[in-house]
Formats: sequence, C-alpha cells, structure tokens
Amino acid sequence: MSNPNRQQGHSTSRLTAHIVWVTKYRYHVLEGEIQKGCRALIIQICDSEDVRILKGVVSKDHVHMHIEYPPSKSISDLLKRLKGRTSRMLQQEYPHLRKRYWGKHFWAIGYGVWSTGNITDEVVQQYLEHHRSDRSNDDSMIILE
Repeated sequence: MSNPNRQQGHSTSRLTAHIVWVTKYRYHVLEGEIQKGCRALIIQICDSEDVRILKGVVSKDHVHMHIEYPPSKSISDLLKRLKGRTSRMLQQEYPHLRKRYWGKHFWAIGYGVWSTGNITDEVVQQYLEHHRSDRSNDDSMIILE
C-alpha cells in the first residue's frame, strides 16, 4: 500500500473529512443520467482541486463523500465550488431542472462536515518528541505544555 500522507516540500499532511449536502427541498432528482452527470462533475472538480475522494455516494437527494484534501484548501471554499459548479452545469445540461428549481438553487443551503481521525495521540507525541530531541539546545523553541 502506498503512503496515504501528502508530501510537499518540507511538510507532511493527511487531512480527511466526511461531507454531506442535500438537494433543495430534498427532491429526489439525482437519478439516472442526472446522477451520473453529477458524479462525473464531482470527480472532475475534485481532480482539479487536488482533492482525493476516498469513498463517496450520490444518492437520490444528497451527496456523501469521504475526502482527503491538501492543507491549502478550505472545506468551505471546496463546498462552494462543488455545489456551485454542479448546480450550474446540471441545470445547463438538464433544462427541466431549472423549472423545478426556479431560483437557480439546486442544492439546499449549508452542508455537514466532520473531520475524520487517522492519527493517534501517541503518533503526535512521537512526532513532538522527535522534534524536541533534535532541538534540545535551541533557545528559540518553547515547549507548549
């Protein structure tokens, strides 16, 4: 299995989150070609935003995703892009959706997001101890305890 951590320059990270958002009025419109189109758009957006989809489901009235994202991304900005682009593109491709969602709002306001843990306190302590021992004679470092 490959390393799940992101390596970039001198930093290592693994930020994961579980996100959920729903269609406006919880209408069951994500079916058939619309559901497939929504899935394809989400994959395309995540690829362009350097976000890895670990698992995900496009249901009839909501989207559920477990993602891994870079530290340079904000979850709120990512959700704004996902919801905005999918709404706009789906309504362009499927004009009958515009009649159902007359205000051009395909998704309900808001979303749910939960961070998902993948590191133990022990791993954090080992990391901190490693850096503390490397700099034990460094006066510019202050231990936060």
